[in-house]
Formats: sequence, structure tokens, C-alpha cells
Amino acid sequence: MIPPSKPLAGLKVIELGTLIAGPFASRICAEFGAEVIKVESPDGGDPLRKWRKLYEGTSLWWFVQARNKRSITLNLKHEAGREVLKQLLAEADILIENFRPGVLEKLGLGWDVLHTLNPKLVMVRLSGFGQSGPMKDQPGFGAVGESMGGLRYITGFEDRPPVRTGISIGDSIAALWGVIGALMALRQREVNGGSGQVVDVALYEAIFAMMESMVPEFDVFGFIRERSGNIMPGITPSSIHTTADGKHIQIGANGDAIFKRFMQAIEREDLANAADLASNDGRDARRDELYGVIDRWVGAHSLEQVLKTLQQAEVPASRIYSAEDMFTDPQFLAREMLLSASLPDGKPFKMPGIVPKLSETPGGVDWVGPRLGEHNDEVLQALGYSAEQIQALRQAGTL
Repeated sequence: MIPPSKPLAGLKVIELGTLIAGPFASRICAEFGAEVIKVESPDGGDPLRKWRKLYEGTSLWWFVQARNKRSITLNLKHEAGREVLKQLLAEADILIENFRPGVLEKLGLGWDVLHTLNPKLVMVRLSGFGQSGPMKDQPGFGAVGESMGGLRYITGFEDRPPVRTGISIGDSIAALWGVIGALMALRQREVNGGSGQVVDVALYEAIFAMMESMVPEFDVFGFIRERSGNIMPGITPSSIHTTADGKHIQIGANGDAIFKRFMQAIEREDLANAADLASNDGRDARRDELYGVIDRWVGAHSLEQVLKTLQQAEVPASRIYSAEDMFTDPQFLAREMLLSASLPDGKPFKMPGIVPKLSETPGGVDWVGPRLGEHNDEVLQALGYSAEQIQALRQAGTL
């Protein structure tokens, strides 16, 4: 049986990104079949290669973030390097870049030049503050975008300074918007007969777009949402609680019918049948009381007892998973969310599975993140360069 084609097969993506936002966007494209060529500096390449835990000198994160990509090295300060890049872009569908605005323009590779070179090219630009506005030239990492976009202000406990999430969530969300924008632009190009266009994603706007009712609540009521710890303000009950054996569990019982089942399961018929608790606004008005009841019940039972009771009552809940929990969890295993792969020396290791799951044309992992410049010869030969020309580029420091 011939395996199904991946949904983005036939698309060519050039990545000029480093670290997180741009590379994560192109990783998604690569997982679903696009040919992704990652252009790196000959001087060490993407700094992500050296971030977090290293295995024989290379980041384990790198092997995931660059999977299914081909790596070539180009010194874009060299005219010959820029010429190679132009040849790649002339036949590409998507360019993903996350330089500071103006960098590509200084290299003579701005949108006007590239659009003339390839009118069908879609250019995804990920930056701290976007390609316009008074802050466009300032450097901006994901942490800055999370702060400016509103996420950091509401994250943490009210009596302490704001905190961050444990991952680079701002960069990753921006990457998702970048992929969504690219697919929209391709739809316009291919179905409606349009040309390529720029997809301009600002990190702070990527976060700001996720901030739910923050804007109208301030505009209409002058209400500023503050940090609230583990609870979800205005949505009750939804919080984290600690069990008798010192474990932590998230319980989301904020649906009307779910709340009633929850209270019945913990033998609080008085609360299950209270008229003012039948809807969310009434529950939120008695929020502190309800959380006290739930804290006491959870604190009197083990994690397994709590989970069993809530599962039987069909109340959404989950232990707070560590990586160790995930490795043995039946749901993770059934959904193939821990893929087996091999490091360059043959050592087996696990990497995250593919999201989302497509029923007919699923994504997949064909190889892990490549060595720096591993595909130089292969890519250049496909462009028509001879072995002698490639060697000359290498000797000149262009590769």
C-alpha cells in the first residue's frame, strides 16, 4: 500500500529564523510534508543548537525543533551567499524569517525585491513589535511580548510579582499565528488567483489576541484583571487543589451540570441543589466558600481516590503531570505522543508526537535535527552548482 502524502507535500519553505518563533513555525510545516531548507550562519548556526540540555555538544531541543529540515550554511554578508538565497527563494512558496525589522532590507532582500523576484512568494515575518509602528526597530523576545501583550500581568499570585510560564509560550503562539497566516495567504494565492503577500506577526500582538475579554471589560467597566493565583476569575470553580498525599490536581467544574454532579459526588447535596449556584455568576459570587469546600474534600483524600471519584462523576480533572508521568500514561501512549527516534550516534530517545492528528494525511518525523550545513552540497547541486563551484564557495567562507 502506498503511504498517504503529507498535506503540505510539494511546498518549499525557506527558513531564515533562529531560536524559537521562526524555527517552530517551519518545524510545523516540515512535520506535515513541506520541504524546509533552514539557512544558518556558517559561524555556529542557530544558537538553539547550544540551548538547555546538551547531548555530545548539541541541544536535545535542537533535534526536535529542526526535525525534517535540511540545513545549509550561507554567509549573507557575502554577495555570493545572497545570490544562493535568491535562487532558493525564486522557487520557494514560503519564506519564514524572524530578524529584527530592517535587517533583510539592509541586505538588499526586502519585500519589494523578493516579491519582484518571485511574485508568488509568501513572506512570514515574526518580530517583537511588527514591521510598523514606533517600536518596530526595538529588539523584542517572547518574554517581552508576553509582558506587553498582557499575559505576564495576570500570571501569578496577587501578593507577589508577576511570573512567567515554564516555556517560551509567547514565541510558540506567535509561530502558530505565523503558520495560520501563511496557510491563509496560500489559500488566497492558489484558490482566488492572488499573488504572494507578507504575513506580519508581532509577538506582543500574538499574545494580546489570546487575552479573552480583557479589552471590552476595561472599556465598558474600567475593570483591570489582576493576578489570581490558580483560580480562573469569573469562572467558578476551576482551580488547583492539594490532596492528602501531597499531590496536585486541577479540577474544572465550572459547567452548570458538571458542578451539580461534582457536589453530589462529594455528598454536598445542599450546594448541588442551591438555586443561586445553578449558574456561573452565582457560583462566582460565593467563590471563596466553594473553594474552601473543595480544598477540604480534596485534602482529605489521596490523589487516586480523588481522581476515581471525579471520573465516575464525569467531572473534568487531571493530576499535574510531570514528564515522568507522561512517559507511562496510557493516553499519551495511545495517541502516539511519545515518538521513538535515534540520536546521531544511534542512541534511542523519545521526542514529542505530532499535533494535530489528521485522519487521512497525517504528519510525521522522517529525521531529527541535522548537523550544521549537512545538506549544503545536496541543496546547491539541485540549484545547478557544480562540485568545483561549491568548493569555491566553501573556500571563500560563503558556506
